[in-house]
Amino acid sequence: MSRRKRRPLQQADNHDRWMVSYADFVTLLFAFFVVMYSISSVNKGKYETFSESLDQALFHNEKIQKEAEPIQVGTIPTTIQPIELPNLMTAEERELSEEIMQEKRRLDEVSQEFQRALQPFVESQLVGIKQHDFWVELEMNSELLFASGKAELSSKAVPVLQKVAEAVRDVPNVINVEGYTDNVPISTGFYPSNWDLSSARATSVVKELVKNNIPATRLSAVGYGEFHPIADNKDEEGRFKNRRVVLVLMSQAFARYGMTDDERVKVLNLAPSQPSSPPETAVEKTPEAPAQL
Repeated sequence: MSRRKRRPLQQADNHDRWMVSYADFVTLLFAFFVVMYSISSVNKGKYETFSESLDQALFHNEKIQKEAEPIQVGTIPTTIQPIELPNLMTAEERELSEEIMQEKRRLDEVSQEFQRALQPFVESQLVGIKQHDFWVELEMNSELLFASGKAELSSKAVPVLQKVAEAVRDVPNVINVEGYTDNVPISTGFYPSNWDLSSARATSVVKELVKNNIPATRLSAVGYGEFHPIADNKDEEGRFKNRRVVLVLMSQAFARYGMTDDERVKVLNLAPSQPSSPPETAVEKTPEAPAQL
């Protein structure tokens, strides 16, 4: 009688086989960290003994005097030597860059001198000082310099402009004197419009600076009339702020005279991106350029 072949039992799918691989991985990882720990905690005495024995075996029992200290496993250097980058600027560009920095320092000094000499007027908000990288603005309210509707300097304006002249006399930068008015129309025999009045006031300030030994070649007078206000002309307070005369001490890079176009381009290209920081209590920095620019 023939035996009936038994069918092989179907093995049930084992869904936990991943645990075997995972256990193997954890075991290998544990062994790896044990090896790393054993390397990091090398016994210094045993290490030196082994090193000397190896030297004797390799070099026929002749000791080699080591100049270097044994390697310290697991230490990290605490100091990093700085890398000196080559200076790619030409001698002419370096000289021009130094001139730029010197001019920026000169503008800083002038703005600080304005602050010191005109401190009482700054506190009474009749004078404002604004500084940019390439110019310094001295803003004087018209009440400090002129009578209403007039372009002749008042008696109290003369000592103020004398102090201004002392602050800018020893610097070579050009000075733009800008006149502004409010939007109230004016029509007289002397000044048919606010444009005429603002131009006349700027010219009066320029003449007074010339009397105080400021070279005329450094000066210019510009009238803007009621345009470019800094406050709202709807109320008296805003119109009071808009009636003003502004002295702009310009960098040579922006001066129309005294520098060629090639020199001006080099100055602007080499100008540092970080502005110099004047004392916060002394000046107010503004990102806006003078209207004439």
